[in-house]
Amino acid sequence: MVAEMLARGPMGGAEMVQFAAHVIRGRWFMWFAAFLIMSAAGATYIFAIYSEEIKKSLGYNQQTLNTLSFFKDLGANVGILSGLINEVTPPWVVLSIGAIMNLTGYLMIWLAVTGRISRPRVWQMCLYICIGANSQSFANTGALVTCVKNFPESRGVVLGLLKGFVGLSGAILTQFYHAFYGDDSKSLILLIGWLPAAISMVFLYTIRIMKVVSQPKELKVFYSFLYIGLALAGYLMVIIIVQNRVNFTQAEFGASTAIVILMLLLPLAVVIRQELMLWRLRLQSINNPAPITISVEKEEKPSLPVIETAPPPPKLEISEKPTKPKSMILRVIAKLKSPERGNDYTILQALFSVDMLILFLATICGVGGTLTAIDNMGQIGKSLDYPRRSISTCVSLISIWNFCGRVVAGFVSEIFLTRYRFPRPQMLTLVLLLSCVGHILIAFPFSGSLYFASVIIGFCFGAQWPLLFAIISEIFGLKYYSTLYNFGSVASPIGSYILNVRVAGHLYDKEGLRQRAFARGPVSDDLTCAGVQCYRISFIIITAVTVFGSFASFVLAMRTRKFYKSDIYAKFRAAAEAAEAAEAEMGPVVGNGRAVVERNRENGSIAADGGDKH
Repeated sequence: MVAEMLARGPMGGAEMVQFAAHVIRGRWFMWFAAFLIMSAAGATYIFAIYSEEIKKSLGYNQQTLNTLSFFKDLGANVGILSGLINEVTPPWVVLSIGAIMNLTGYLMIWLAVTGRISRPRVWQMCLYICIGANSQSFANTGALVTCVKNFPESRGVVLGLLKGFVGLSGAILTQFYHAFYGDDSKSLILLIGWLPAAISMVFLYTIRIMKVVSQPKELKVFYSFLYIGLALAGYLMVIIIVQNRVNFTQAEFGASTAIVILMLLLPLAVVIRQELMLWRLRLQSINNPAPITISVEKEEKPSLPVIETAPPPPKLEISEKPTKPKSMILRVIAKLKSPERGNDYTILQALFSVDMLILFLATICGVGGTLTAIDNMGQIGKSLDYPRRSISTCVSLISIWNFCGRVVAGFVSEIFLTRYRFPRPQMLTLVLLLSCVGHILIAFPFSGSLYFASVIIGFCFGAQWPLLFAIISEIFGLKYYSTLYNFGSVASPIGSYILNVRVAGHLYDKEGLRQRAFARGPVSDDLTCAGVQCYRISFIIITAVTVFGSFASFVLAMRTRKFYKSDIYAKFRAAAEAAEAAEAEMGPVVGNGRAVVERNRENGSIAADGGDKH
């Protein structure tokens, strides 16, 4: 197409500029910008890599470290503020606030760990990491929620892909960290402070709400992004395994990171290809517009008016007992009464609905358990005597399979829903049951079992998120999705606090104190635990809690089975078709349509071609 433009003569350069502007303003470039923002927004998932550095530098015990981890999860998932801001402001406001918070929070942690400021108190460190992690919810709200609203008929796919790249960002950031800073884990904190903030600022005005239109072969375009993402995940898997076997130099890490950057930019080719097709269709509609026939209706002769006698006025009846206004309690109950599933709930209607409470309970159990395993993976590996490089491999495996879980859950649940009317809550039930296998592998480990546990837990943790957010959007509507999306995330820190801090952290320190009491020889200052007993009881409890969560999800699947058997996307297709029909009907009266009609009248024609010339 570019060659054709150049072959036309002097206007080729101007048309190329117009095409470039068309690409940048297009829907798919907006998607590409959201993809890059999400690819750097998962700093919270690599906490296990730098948590040991925080523990040593600041002299924390495991329960204190898990408390810090809880505030990380609290910040990452409590995005009610970002949702409310997004309801009344454009997405660039949310993204800019998130970028500032990300830089501020992690920069303060880096200054504390490197000793550039006086040692902060525990509550201050909790505040810093909460602020830094909360920027992730702002990035999700600004980019991901906007994409869901722009592609409502492919929301499962959109959620799966974008949430998948959030999960994959852990492995991506690890490669950047080794390429830029070698093995200095303190500098990793600095990296996750400035890099996501910089990417958000670059694409600040690209992310925006756009008019929903039916895109040709939309799902096939998303499959192209999926294939690129799977190739990137496969490459990261191979390179991580090689790096675990061979000691890479910083220059070799730089070469592998350069390949990662090229693969991150590869979706831009898909964007240009798709926008080129839309550009051609646009030029064809301008150069060869469909003729519009102007019909002239003959005036009918007015008929004689019919005189009717006016009816007698109705008698006024005065009721003896005037109706009393409803009490405030009845008015509140009426406002909280839930509409039918799939309609737009208000925020209060959604929060107080039984469906939301069941979904919230299942998420507390499921996400809380898998997140406990992810945040403690460094200490789990150390207690089982895994070398440091193997622990880093487990963390990267979690990140990669986190991505796989998200895209598989997004795409597979969408296919099963459209073809077989398979309820998404039922898919969530199966994912929760699968995660129990990973918890059991940690509770009863054998040689190399931590690698298998990392794969299963990473996959199941990732798979829960697109299912959760798609269920919320489908049952409660998209009108207040920014707020409800972030409310669903609140379940994660609640589950993390119960299972991570109060269960895993407490039992780890208890076992560590027991081992210290019976230890022979010198004892280290930091409280550590070694052996399978450090996390066995904790993950037996987590397994039981996750089974209960799967039962709650199954109850929700039974409640919503009738809803998912219907065509839940029919109204979006009807709205898009109505908008296209209205736009086609109004085409002749916009732009220079009037001038075209006048020109055709001069030529003796009764047809008009409308539309703007560019």
